[in-house]
Amino acid sequence: MHDILILYYSLHGSVKQLAAHIAHGVESVPGVRARLRTVPKVVSEADGPAKLVPDEGAPYVTLKDLQECAGLALGSPTRFGNMAAAMKYFWDGTSSLWLAGALAGKPASVFTSTASLHGGQETTLISMMLPLMHHGMVIVGLPYTNPELTATRSGGTPYGVSHFAGADGRQPVTEEERRLAYAQGRRLAEIAVKLGEAP
Repeated sequence: MHDILILYYSLHGSVKQLAAHIAHGVESVPGVRARLRTVPKVVSEADGPAKLVPDEGAPYVTLKDLQECAGLALGSPTRFGNMAAAMKYFWDGTSSLWLAGALAGKPASVFTSTASLHGGQETTLISMMLPLMHHGMVIVGLPYTNPELTATRSGGTPYGVSHFAGADGRQPVTEEERRLAYAQGRRLAEIAVKLGEAP
């Protein structure tokens, strides 16, 4: 059984919804299961200590989750055209895996959600790719064989699935975005299986 780690940070729930659709795509591939994980919110000392366990939803990720996965889908909302601080903080603490080459050769994809349609979807996706490339992961995008990429008027990019959540974060995931998330999860899982079978 191959585990695909779906690691996300979601404040208003949009990225979490995309993660669930990606998980459905992952688990449509025989012999593959999705492992959903999140990261804690970054808090200042004035805010008090961070929670050790989330109140609800996916558990917090550990370095062991990364070591054990056959592939990774990484998701974050955009923050000024970049990944959220909570996700960046987690990746800044993965140098032991980098030194060991633990993620080298594993496939990875990225996904995001923004408050405005042109609010940095593509730059956020690319910002998430950077630590993955430093770890030696193989980036998996969304090819234009997915017809939704040319038809969508909401989210969706060849760099990874995206969602237009609106200023209040409450726009529902569209049918095109849902299909693209499913396709991205399925493609990531299929590539992870192929790479796992390579001699």
